[in-house]
Amino acid sequence: MAKRVSAQLFVSRLSAYATDQSLRQLFSQFGQIKEARLIRDSKTQRPKGFGFITYESEDDARKAMKSLDGKIVDGRLIFVEVAKNAEDVTMNINSSKADD
Repeated sequence: MAKRVSAQLFVSRLSAYATDQSLRQLFSQFGQIKEARLIRDSKTQRPKGFGFITYESEDDARKAMKSLDGKIVDGRLIFVEVAKNAEDVTMNINSSKADD
């Protein structure tokens, strides 16, 4: 059985000139997007170089990840991977603290 892929992707190493719109445009060729969001610095509002794409379907997310991971976009080598579940990240942090 194939590994289940989430419909949400994490995109890293984006150009400092990337916008929510340019991110959506880049990924829209692979399917219907629910959300395209760059993470910004809270003080300067400048993009931090990573963001999230959420597709309507897992198949579209899989196509985008396969096509764009390791590609050069705006002069930058980008990485696209399945976004980690926030609950899983919290669990990992809490279990690490318990080991201390």
